[in-house]
Amino acid sequence: MKVVLFCGGFGMRMRDGVSDLPKPMHPVGPRPLIWHVMRYYAHFGHTDFVLCLGYGAHHIKDFFLTYSETASNDFVLRDGDVHLLGSDISDWTITFVHTGLDSPIGERLRRVRRHVQDEEMFLANYADVLTDLPLNAMVDRFRRSDAVGALLAVPPQSAFHCVDIGEDDRVAGITTLQEMPLWENGGYFVLRPEVFDYLPPNGDLIMDACRPLAKEGRLMAYRHRGFWQPADTVKERHALEAAYTAGDRPWMLWEQNADNGVAPAGLLPHRIRGEVAGLTTAAG
Repeated sequence: MKVVLFCGGFGMRMRDGVSDLPKPMHPVGPRPLIWHVMRYYAHFGHTDFVLCLGYGAHHIKDFFLTYSETASNDFVLRDGDVHLLGSDISDWTITFVHTGLDSPIGERLRRVRRHVQDEEMFLANYADVLTDLPLNAMVDRFRRSDAVGALLAVPPQSAFHCVDIGEDDRVAGITTLQEMPLWENGGYFVLRPEVFDYLPPNGDLIMDACRPLAKEGRLMAYRHRGFWQPADTVKERHALEAAYTAGDRPWMLWEQNADNGVAPAGLLPHRIRGEVAGLTTAAG
């Protein structure tokens, strides 16, 4: 399946005041975020990518146009020639499409419609979140349904505590958001081309397409309590970098399989899937 990656936003919360890199190009180890996301999909056999470019497009283009396989693969240098012992992207197809500087996600998707409209289904991603989601299980559940879209649902990530207050202002209980029966959009999607029927010009993928689909009972959720880590802020990106440096890399399923002979993640028992009855913002 084709994979649409939304990588054209300004990423204001990621800015460090120095670099003009778009968010997906910030490094985790020797490679940028977008590479980790694409390697994840390639691990499951999805190597046909459509990049929705915008802000900082030249950084993304230059990275792939001058890509060095030796940065993450073993090789032999003999008589001045490099002989690779492995490859990351030699079998990838990457389509680069400029989708505007200020376009919302839904509009970016509309602008690459011609690249996916003939597909039975396609994958989509914000390109700034890493996970060990068993993707094959999510796709298989979706394929057997009549839904138009499916999204990854994860527990809320906020560290704040929720306080249950009685009528007398006494605290009746304290709990974390993760312990409550709430789920948030995890940024990984499986979509059928019918989704374009719900997207108005300059629309939003979630509020203008997924929310109406949820009301019609045609949006699915795949609930995942495993590893899921966004890189939406400098702090979160630094946390991923620290984990990478420490060798704690659960999202790098391709390394786990190569090193430990582990069965592909998509063959592991899938987690509970539920239909989405409604979507709300954090503000309600």
